[in-house]
Amino acid sequence: MASVITAPQYDPIPTAEKLATKAVAAQKAALQAQNTLASNTSTALGNLKSAISAFQSAMSSMTSSKSVLSQSATFPAAGYGSATAGINATPGTYSFFVEKLATASQMSYGGLSSVNTADGTGTLKVKIGDGVGDNTLDIDLAAADKDGNGTLTPQEIAAAINGNSKNNSRVTASIVTINNQAQLVLTSNATGIANAATLDASGVNNIALKGALIAPANIKEVVTADDATVWLGGKPGGTAITQASNTFTNVQDVKITFTRAMSAAEAPVTLTVATDNSGTAANVQAFVDAYNKLKTLMDGLASPGNPEKGVAAGVFAHDSGLNALRSRMGDALRLNVNGVSLVSYGITAQRDGTISLNAAKLTAKLADNPTGLDKLFGNNSLSAPAGVLGSLDKVLGQWSNITKGQITQRQAATEKLQKSLVKSGERLTAQYDTAYKRFLDQFTRLQVMQEQMYKTVDMFDAMFGNDKS
Repeated sequence: MASVITAPQYDPIPTAEKLATKAVAAQKAALQAQNTLASNTSTALGNLKSAISAFQSAMSSMTSSKSVLSQSATFPAAGYGSATAGINATPGTYSFFVEKLATASQMSYGGLSSVNTADGTGTLKVKIGDGVGDNTLDIDLAAADKDGNGTLTPQEIAAAINGNSKNNSRVTASIVTINNQAQLVLTSNATGIANAATLDASGVNNIALKGALIAPANIKEVVTADDATVWLGGKPGGTAITQASNTFTNVQDVKITFTRAMSAAEAPVTLTVATDNSGTAANVQAFVDAYNKLKTLMDGLASPGNPEKGVAAGVFAHDSGLNALRSRMGDALRLNVNGVSLVSYGITAQRDGTISLNAAKLTAKLADNPTGLDKLFGNNSLSAPAGVLGSLDKVLGQWSNITKGQITQRQAATEKLQKSLVKSGERLTAQYDTAYKRFLDQFTRLQVMQEQMYKTVDMFDAMFGNDKS
């Protein structure tokens, strides 16, 4: 009876791979956890940096506006015009009678056709108002023939006027064709007599072109330039204000644009300048929203999570630095200026740390102390920070400073850690390769030994076995 030897059969390659993988499994898991944490930390720091920057920009917008208060300037009905009031506008009522609106001139020069530049060109002048200095545009007609074909077209003249270096869009020239006759229409882009635009063809030496431009029958005043006249306090007992524009700034920090003239039978229109409570509430609400957006992001980063509900902890859970920042922001909101705090104006903290605005309480406090709100908010300027905005900016600056802030320092540390983890990964790969080679060598030799043993058994079976075949 033949002898039988049973032993495990080893394939060296997969066996070596499994054993080498198992040898570095614990280190690999730890390294992956560190890489994940470093990556999440880097992302979280970037998000926090963006959120703080957005909130600081919102505070800067409030500072640049000079006031949280909003002023309104309104007419009793639509159709008279529009008005806006700045923070320095004085509340009150102002009566106006609009005698006439300012208009922009428009002149038409007809009977034009293409002319041969060989018959002369010269200089066409466009006069704006008094035509002194830069108020005269000199149009070189020879240069106006852009394609150089010896024919000067009305379109080329219009293009030369529009492209003149001293024009600066003050005058627009266009060509209108009526009954196969080209008309050059010259339109002033600004209202008022001082901005009226006309052509002076005295320097044109092309007889055909000059004749067309100076012929009285070809010249039409489509719209006469005029100044606006508005009476403050009514006509005739009030004070007349005459100017080239329909936009008036005579009332302090109020901009008024009239859109129609009034008939003699109409009563003066009343403009009311007052504190805009809804606009002020919107300004304060914008601050509340910006603060809450930053606060919500920070709360998420510092959240301890809830394992029972499968809610993971935030990247900065139990981070003392971020918890201190959140606490100091809350302290800044509770700043008291002359016995007044944000709570006085209806801005209160919620149970989750966010803040909310009670618009009714804000309006009531504004009626009692309108200037106190600006003093309370202050500003986040670099030169003289003050109030709630200044305090918040100082606290946030400890994190957002680009040279020594917490975010910059933490980002640098995280980048350093990530680089070291890359090297650790390379070392772990080397350890795996070494283990793999060792196990591969061992099991390859084992495989050879097995094959030799099988051959020996076969030889003994052949020599001493009962099978004589």
